[in-house]
Amino acid sequence: MTRVPFRFPVGPGAASNARGFALLAVLLVLAVLGVVGAEFAFSMRLEASATRAHKERIIGAHLTEAAVSQAIREIIPDYRTVGAPDGILTFYGQDGQPRPRLQRDKVKLGAGTYSYTLTDEQSRLNVNTAAPAVLDKLLQCRGVEKSDRDVIVDSVQDWKDADENHRLNGAESDDTYLKLEVPYRSRNGNLGSVRELLQIKGVTKEIFYGTAGSPGLVDDVSVRAPGTNINTVTPRVLCALGFSTAEMETLVNARNLQPYFVAPGQFGGRRLAATSQMFRIIAEGAIDGRVGARVTAVVWRRRTTQGTSILTLEWFNR
Repeated sequence: MTRVPFRFPVGPGAASNARGFALLAVLLVLAVLGVVGAEFAFSMRLEASATRAHKERIIGAHLTEAAVSQAIREIIPDYRTVGAPDGILTFYGQDGQPRPRLQRDKVKLGAGTYSYTLTDEQSRLNVNTAAPAVLDKLLQCRGVEKSDRDVIVDSVQDWKDADENHRLNGAESDDTYLKLEVPYRSRNGNLGSVRELLQIKGVTKEIFYGTAGSPGLVDDVSVRAPGTNINTVTPRVLCALGFSTAEMETLVNARNLQPYFVAPGQFGGRRLAATSQMFRIIAEGAIDGRVGARVTAVVWRRRTTQGTSILTLEWFNR
């Protein structure tokens, strides 16, 4: 048999096909390069964004520390009492006159600004020392339903007591908390932070943080306050302590005109004092108007034989 050698087709049609394959290959390579380039550009933007966010968090953290330090500058000098006649914490000197406030909102520092609010920790009710009936009354004054109050009050007592036997409406580790998706045990001791309330059965985020136009339980409770200041105590805490509407109006109207330097006789037996040594600082740092960090600190102003010092009792990011 005679072998016929194979020859590639030649002629105008073959040349056209070759050019078509070449064009297709070029387009395929360009498409691949386009995808690789787009992916590279996206990765660079993502990395740049992550780097910027990380930088802003670091700067924001330093700004919040500066805000806390500025707040401590207001707390550390001697004062006679503190009040909040216009809703803003004010320190009164030994002469009874209000001290000038430092700037607290959008203070420029370096590449950003810091802001802070100062509140009196002793304007709140200490849930570690309050009787169950007082806590129930506080929740009632806040408009919490009876069935929800029963769960919260019993669960708070179960959280604090040393045993694992739950009350009628309460909760303990084995029957409730260890069955959650993220299990944990009840403390079986006093609360270490107000945020612990969110771990306790019945305390919802709406109750704890509040809703639009309504303050939350976090604004009315403390786990460290050694007493209650008559000049800053919130109306809801006054309600919990058994004050009538008329008594509350009398007290608030009087302190708005001039702070009490001594708790008056009719209120003196209601667990009220006329000054404070413990404060809550809520600070934030912002870069280009964006908040980079927020922090809440609870500080205690202590007087010792060596002088006045500040002890930080709580510090947590928000």
